[in-house]
Amino acid sequence: MDALIALIQKMPGNADMSAQALHITAASTMAALMFTVMALCAIIFTLMERKVAGFIQSRFGPMRTGRWHGWAQAVADMLKILGKEDIIPAEADKPLFAFAPILVMLGSLLAWAAIPWAPGFVAADLDLGLFYIFAVSSLVIIGILMAGWASNNKWALYGAARGAAQMISYEIPLALATIPVIMYTGSLNTQDIVIAQQGGFWNWYIVRDPFMFVAFWMYFIASIAETNRGPFDMPETESELVAGYHIEYTGMRFAFFFLSEYANLFLVSLIASLVFLGGWWAPLPFLNFVPPALTFIIKGVLMVFFNMWVRWTLPRVRVDQLMHLCWKVMIPIALICVLGSGIWQMASGQLN
Repeated sequence: MDALIALIQKMPGNADMSAQALHITAASTMAALMFTVMALCAIIFTLMERKVAGFIQSRFGPMRTGRWHGWAQAVADMLKILGKEDIIPAEADKPLFAFAPILVMLGSLLAWAAIPWAPGFVAADLDLGLFYIFAVSSLVIIGILMAGWASNNKWALYGAARGAAQMISYEIPLALATIPVIMYTGSLNTQDIVIAQQGGFWNWYIVRDPFMFVAFWMYFIASIAETNRGPFDMPETESELVAGYHIEYTGMRFAFFFLSEYANLFLVSLIASLVFLGGWWAPLPFLNFVPPALTFIIKGVLMVFFNMWVRWTLPRVRVDQLMHLCWKVMIPIALICVLGSGIWQMASGQLN
């Protein structure tokens, strides 16, 4: 943010701007940049998911629109959805119905503010950065519940209730999996977490001790459930609930939910990269010539690919299996990882 403020101040005609005006301009610019990144996530990852699904299912995926491997299919879908009629059900709670998709997107957008893309390049360098990300991303749950309730549709309400129960439950192992990292770093600041992993992949937290390796996979599984993606896509089980909590939404309002899903997918992938996989640091020191932001994005995209791989490989689980996995399997294992990693750090003198 400081670098952006300095850049704005150097622009012609901005030398006399007040400090407040500079901060407002920089914050607005960062917000616009993050929203643009979210929109690009939806476009790029839609095409990527179709291609990954096609490859896993021994087919091509989109091939016609744009000619070369159907590269323009996602753009065509975006233009189509923007042209759809905006319909609000007559019996819906109209103010809540209109606000729900905005709240879901806002929860995603606010969380991006504490993501460090490169040294010093972070919108909000907070001491409680990781805690802030988990806190504001919980707004998505409220938005999903609001959408299901306001739609005045029992299928939407079922989907919203499932989504809320699932996301609240899986937030626990998701957060527990990051506690050993916080114990190693001695900080919740996202930049401090990344800086502590410099020097090569052998310094990444995923390989610091056996418990951290298990904690990474706990985080990965919980992140799939947290983003409501297969095999844990209970809120949107089309065979049971038609489309889940957003069944009554059309046009741009539906696009907000769609945009937030892929933004959250990339967000949890970036968090995995910065917490366990070294953030912007290259795996080997001689690769440090690669721009840090590019290294970070590549790691995030690889995590997205693994997420898609899981989605199109495993069948959907039942609701009771989903909750059993969280409360009786993942939470105990995550707690064991916290305890085991703490003992390991004390024994090796690394506890901060």
